[in-house]
Amino acid sequence: MGRRLSTKLLNICIDSLCKAQQLQKAEIVLISGIRIGVLPDVVSYNTLVAAYCRFVGLDAGYLVLYRMKEAGIHPNVVTFNSLLAGAARQSLLMRFFNLFDEMLQTGVHPDVWSYNTLMHCFFRLGKPDEANRVFQDIILNNLPPHPATFNIMINGLCKNGYINNALMLFRNLQRGGFVPQLVTYNILINGLCKSRRLGTARKILKELEESGHMPNAVIHTTVMKSCFRSRKFVEGFEIFLEMKRNGYTFDAFAYCTVIGALLKAGRVNEANECFGQMITSGISLDIVSYNTLINLYCKEGKLDEVYELLDKIEEEGMECDKYTHTIIIDGLCKAGNIEGAQRHLNNMNIMGFDSNLVAYNCLIDRLCKAGHIDRALKLFETMEFKDSYTYTSLVHNLCMAGRFRCASKLMLSCLRGNMRVLKSAQRAVIDGLRGSGFMGEARKLQSKVKLAKIINY
Repeated sequence: MGRRLSTKLLNICIDSLCKAQQLQKAEIVLISGIRIGVLPDVVSYNTLVAAYCRFVGLDAGYLVLYRMKEAGIHPNVVTFNSLLAGAARQSLLMRFFNLFDEMLQTGVHPDVWSYNTLMHCFFRLGKPDEANRVFQDIILNNLPPHPATFNIMINGLCKNGYINNALMLFRNLQRGGFVPQLVTYNILINGLCKSRRLGTARKILKELEESGHMPNAVIHTTVMKSCFRSRKFVEGFEIFLEMKRNGYTFDAFAYCTVIGALLKAGRVNEANECFGQMITSGISLDIVSYNTLINLYCKEGKLDEVYELLDKIEEEGMECDKYTHTIIIDGLCKAGNIEGAQRHLNNMNIMGFDSNLVAYNCLIDRLCKAGHIDRALKLFETMEFKDSYTYTSLVHNLCMAGRFRCASKLMLSCLRGNMRVLKSAQRAVIDGLRGSGFMGEARKLQSKVKLAKIINY
């Protein structure tokens, strides 16, 4: 009895050290236990296998398996499940199957967690059909599925683009008597939102509320953000108000989501009020929060307050990111301070920001709208990276200035680079060339646009 208690104490010590990622100390405890006559059991080694697989790697975990066998301890299904999980985390499908075969050859029968890990591995590798076959095997082999089995299946289907199948499985499970957990609802709602199935997501959210579960702030924020992304501002604000009525504690992310949506809708005063609520609630500001506030001040034209915020960010030991500077460049452009925006962009380059594409696009568009087309073209030539928005914006502004031949050349270079220009901009160039008497160039451009569509298709 005393010896069993000693082994149990040994296992508790090893487990605590492994959770703290103190693997060397866990090994010392194991060796010290053996020296004083407290022999480890399968639980001791399983704890080490799991820790090595998670914090070091599969090979390190597999070495513990050899030590188990040398100590005369037979590995069990928990041992192999830890190794399988390690292979799945590293997406090592062949190693996974080799371990599965070794488990069977050792006489250890897989349990539902073994199959769950296999399903998860297939989904991570983008093989949903194989994952579905594993799911069918669980049912056919009369293994009692765990709620995690259904969650893995629904989550994998959603992430692989099979949202209808995930929803169908969810409904079939409900009809079969399965009571979904909160996490199951969260997985499905998140998948529906990412697939822009907003109406269905809100319907499932309503079912969740009626089921007796208490939806958390995270899932409400997910649906709210999806509403704003789909430009359904009224529905998004309704969810925000509902969260407030239900007494949810908001984090910085939720507040910034609402403030960003209010700014996009042009409701600057309400955005300001919402930011005030965020400050009074005692939420500490991170760089995302500061970026949202800087954007708010830029919308209001309060550039002096913007620079005060930059000083405050520096005082708090944070660093501005490229979004901070891009927001400021946009604000300077909208205030008509093109020179200041140009200087700020140059400073971004000096500071070594690797991607200033959005800032460049913003400045080019503002230069064009201010009548500085040639300056915009020179800036365009200096850009190392360009996207479809860069070309579309410049083509559109050249057409507005009546420079259709220049716009045509730019559009041709865009097509050669396999980039797309909006159809409205394409029509503006072709119609402009025709209206200016350049019928041949208009026909040539139109044929090249059609050819590019065929090639890209």
